[in-house]
Amino acid sequence: MAEMPNINFPDVFQNLPAFKCRFDAFQMQGENCNILFATYPPNTDIEPHTHDTFNWGIITRGAMHLTVEGVEKTYKVGEWFNVPLEAVHSARCDEATEVIEFWFKPE
Repeated sequence: MAEMPNINFPDVFQNLPAFKCRFDAFQMQGENCNILFATYPPNTDIEPHTHDTFNWGIITRGAMHLTVEGVEKTYKVGEWFNVPLEAVHSARCDEATEVIEFWFKPE
């Protein structure tokens, strides 16, 4: 993945364990929820996939074009999004983007 210029997350978050998958993040693990401080470099394109979690996130920098079950919506700084459990979704970031994501495990 391309290098992320000037990550805006405070050092305390950047010192958390790394999470690497379709994107890079700093991860805080909880009992029923993982919190990811995610970074998406410009021109990130994440293919359609699913999770065994239901996810909420808030954009803290940039913008994300998120497609959930075939419906695309653009989220900007300060806007919340959610991805239901096992929903097919993909994402695209044309600019450097940072997101705080909450991945909740079903009970």
